[in-house]
Amino acid sequence: MVRIIVLGAGFAGLWAAIGAARKRDQIGAADIDIHVVDRNPYHNIRVRNYEVDLSEVAIPLGQVLDPIGVSHGIGEVEAIDPARREVSLLTSRGEEALAYDRLVLALGSEVMRPDIPGLAEHGFDVDSYAAALRLDAHLTSMGHSAPSPGRATVVVVGAGFTGIEVAAEMPDRLTRAGMTGSRRIILVDPNPVVGATIGEHARPVIETALSSLEVETRLGVRVEAVEAAGIRLSSGEVIATQTVVWCAGMRASPLAASLPGARDRLGRLLVNPFMQVADLPGVFAAGDVASSVVDGLHPTVMSCQFARPMGRFAGHNVVADLAGQPMLPLRIDWYVTVLDLGGWGALYTEGWDREVRTTGAAAKATKQTINCKRIYPPLTRSKHDLFAAAAPTVQAPPPTYGAR
Repeated sequence: MVRIIVLGAGFAGLWAAIGAARKRDQIGAADIDIHVVDRNPYHNIRVRNYEVDLSEVAIPLGQVLDPIGVSHGIGEVEAIDPARREVSLLTSRGEEALAYDRLVLALGSEVMRPDIPGLAEHGFDVDSYAAALRLDAHLTSMGHSAPSPGRATVVVVGAGFTGIEVAAEMPDRLTRAGMTGSRRIILVDPNPVVGATIGEHARPVIETALSSLEVETRLGVRVEAVEAAGIRLSSGEVIATQTVVWCAGMRASPLAASLPGARDRLGRLLVNPFMQVADLPGVFAAGDVASSVVDGLHPTVMSCQFARPMGRFAGHNVVADLAGQPMLPLRIDWYVTVLDLGGWGALYTEGWDREVRTTGAAAKATKQTINCKRIYPPLTRSKHDLFAAAAPTVQAPPPTYGAR
């Protein structure tokens, strides 16, 4: 037997595993073992962690991997030794070492947590399913507690994609938690504008939506300290709050920094169109831990839009490489963004210049199609359905409703 190990069961890792199993089945390579390692026993639909309803954002790995003959285990990856082709894990049984013939690194990204006094103790985030549940439980607790300073005030730090979605969804989350009276939602960012990286075409739409949702902003300021009862900004303002949600920046898994090879400013490993890591024989990488130029000009961004096809191609190619067959290059010729703006609707843009295509309810319909259908693996437990979804192809852009 030869072994492929897939590290991570996020969007890239899950689809890499399914794609590898599909290619293995296609060529009849029964001697290839595929094993997935993740710190959790589920696949998290991570991009939905900001939403009101978290009931369908964690899919048991067995539901998807067992029907296609892919084994899986729970463990924390501690080190990767590409020279020995070995992965060191910490599991419930202690330290373990797994040998591999090919490796797919898909450990994703994590929110950047700077060394700000009190942030670790008092801050929340939606970076993981566990973190999202923690925030949800906290908001519910606040909703059932006696009135107190800052009880109904939420401060969201980071006015990028995640922070905007968290802030825009927060009115509905507070309503669900039982806080229906006077309340405040404040979005904080060191940049002078909201959505500094999103582009000038989209910004007026975002500003209109946030204003409609009564989300306040504090721009051009930084967080100096987080306390149990408040947050202190560089402007000198102290905001009474018991809920600070940190959404300020992402970086690739720190494991990427332990490996030789070039990385970008986000710590991502540079991969070729076949998802191979340069100068690391037998190692492929996909998703947020990897950067690939997919249209001859633009590198991938940290999103499921890129992680899923990167995973499918990595899975196909890792088996093709083992079997001595031609690999397939990944090329993606389109780019869209669909930003959820809570009760106001959503924003749909096309192209790297992010030209606005639809807004409001029409864009919300597209967002819900993506979040609730398009990015899910088939849950039928059918090998046929799973393999069909894992074909090494690039989906067409998502549907638009009422486009301009």
